[in-house]
Amino acid sequence: MNAISRSTPPPLETQILPTSQDWADLQRAVALLESPTLTAKMANLIGSPLEFAVKKLPAVVSRRIHGAVEAALFKSAQAALWSMDNTPGKAASTRWHKLAAATSGAVGGAFGFTSLFIELPVSTTIMMRSVADVARSEGFDLRELSTRHACLEVFALGGNAGSDDASETGYYITRGFTAEVMRHLSAELAGRAAGGGGVMIGLTPKEAGKWLAKIVEKVAARFGVVVTEKFAAQAVPIIGAVTGATLNTMFTDYYQDMARGHFIVRRLERSYGYETVRAAYTMLADQRG
Repeated sequence: MNAISRSTPPPLETQILPTSQDWADLQRAVALLESPTLTAKMANLIGSPLEFAVKKLPAVVSRRIHGAVEAALFKSAQAALWSMDNTPGKAASTRWHKLAAATSGAVGGAFGFTSLFIELPVSTTIMMRSVADVARSEGFDLRELSTRHACLEVFALGGNAGSDDASETGYYITRGFTAEVMRHLSAELAGRAAGGGGVMIGLTPKEAGKWLAKIVEKVAARFGVVVTEKFAAQAVPIIGAVTGATLNTMFTDYYQDMARGHFIVRRLERSYGYETVRAAYTMLADQRG
């Protein structure tokens, strides 16, 4: 158990009974997490593959996008995760977040490609709050380092980094990209006294910033891929404000689904253990074909 977490896990069960609500929840999680990718959904919306549009972007623009993604994730994590009310079990307000995302997307689409760099921090913060809202509704404590790590982890579920092996797909493999960073930092920071005015349990502001920067760097490599595709789609002159709003709604809806599936799985792992849930998840995913 992470030394900087205050919760104590319940005794682990040996298996998930196929007749139980937990099994039904896991089936729902598999259906959400193994659904068509965000890239496929965006391509279907605009009626053509995104690869050509992305290749037309100048290299300097692509680099700027990835830098903006990393900054947006860092700022949104501070604004959303650090400030939300910590009331585990409270129902998530998914509809409100979609409406807010659509509004910011319409503004970005109406004022062209340059304004997207202004809109990105706003829309990312809305999505981050939406993810945290789902985590909270599944009973997770937003003060805990593991919960905040898991919220950021959701944004790695939408796309592959350029350096990824083609065979490295799937929910549990994706989680592994940030797990190694988490293990190193947990070992380094475990047992330290709480500080920093309650910014994070067990971490000083400097330590919290170091942890956040390393996790964001990993997640941004993958989240940046789908954001670049979104920017490329919105850069097409005929797209306009309507599709900008639609794309943002699609993004928010997608990451809400990823968050719901992700936190269902993590909730079940607290009761049954990582290996038990992973085995059941793999079986259900294989059955989907």
